[in-house]
Amino acid sequence: MSKRQWRRLDVVERIERGEMTIAEAAQALGLSRRQMQRVRKRVGGEGQAGVVHGNVGRSPKHRITRLVRERVLALRRDTYGGFNDQHFTEKLVEVEGLSISRASVRRILRVAGVGAVRGRRPPKHRRRRDRRPQAGQMILWDGSRHAWLEERGPRLCLMAAIDDATGELLPGGHFVDQECTVGYLRVLRDIVTAKGVPWAIYMDRHGALQRNDKHWSLEEELAGRRQPTQVKRVLDDFGIQALYALSPQAKGRVERLWGTLQDRLVSELRLVGAKTVGEANRVLEQYRPAHNSRFAVVANEAHQAWRPCPDRDTTDALCALQYIRVVANTVRIGKLVIDIPRKARGRSTYAKLCVTVRHFLDGRYRVYYGGEAIAEVKGVPPTAPVGESLALAARKAVHEKARKKRREQRQRGDGITEPLRGDIFTER
Repeated sequence: MSKRQWRRLDVVERIERGEMTIAEAAQALGLSRRQMQRVRKRVGGEGQAGVVHGNVGRSPKHRITRLVRERVLALRRDTYGGFNDQHFTEKLVEVEGLSISRASVRRILRVAGVGAVRGRRPPKHRRRRDRRPQAGQMILWDGSRHAWLEERGPRLCLMAAIDDATGELLPGGHFVDQECTVGYLRVLRDIVTAKGVPWAIYMDRHGALQRNDKHWSLEEELAGRRQPTQVKRVLDDFGIQALYALSPQAKGRVERLWGTLQDRLVSELRLVGAKTVGEANRVLEQYRPAHNSRFAVVANEAHQAWRPCPDRDTTDALCALQYIRVVANTVRIGKLVIDIPRKARGRSTYAKLCVTVRHFLDGRYRVYYGGEAIAEVKGVPPTAPVGESLALAARKAVHEKARKKRREQRQRGDGITEPLRGDIFTER
């Protein structure tokens, strides 16, 4: 008998000897008076066996059958290999039709020797920043380079955004080769189109988001401000406040999102055998509603702060790469030459005028003068790395000028022996 059973038997014997009353015995064992009377009656009729629970040795009616346990193990080792316990349990309920709790799944797996996918770390005390009260007040975005396709495909970077108030994984997330300007513009365009314009975006100091060089061109010194990156210019055009984090811990909400996705999304990609960027993007779009249903929370205030979205053409124009060029009957962007119409307002030609060229994310090039579109051609969608940004153009100009000066000094024989460095400037 157990210690608990011996104690009950001793109390019943004390009652029989007159050393304790029924009320005192019930209080000592933590039972009601009526339950104490039942225990005394059973011991009187059955002896020591009266303190043993009647279900001892019986199989519970709700016990998981051997066939179910074997099926759970087979699914975990084969179809859902690498899934964590909670994610695996959800798949059993939603896909396999097995109504079983996570605790039961965990017990079955551990008894069979199937260990946990990720070990539990001891909790650390850290005061977390309070969420913004309204959805749309602030979003966080970032890129996570990871082996999302494991050994089946190339190493990719997932670019996505999360709402600070609700934790919702926002539209626009997609896989690219590396974190880049075009990726951020795609995310922003899809968010603005689907949700509206947020008030602020919290981000790190990646080179596509912030100027990290120390160079000031003459024009920038005269203007008193540096030319922004392409992404920062778009944020300014939308009136979105840019907030920069000084450490990964400062933007911990989006960093925790990467931890969750690198566990669950990788398992989903493995489940369907995704091998390419296109397949991975389709799985991500299918996974997003399930992720939000599982992890998104309700904002503290029901009223949303998203600002109205401009029309689609304006949104596409704002989320385009922008270049400033001087017309010489044509405009050149890289290897592309755009013909400009000859007639202009009050002029016979646009030659020697400064125009703005926007490279849309769908590949179109559109030339503007005085806020009016004067030419448009079809082209190839911009890809990573971007060929030239506002910041990159300034850095390249300084670097090319230094190379030219060194080359001239070498030709004159001024004693310059340091080899010329290659073009080290690339846009991430």
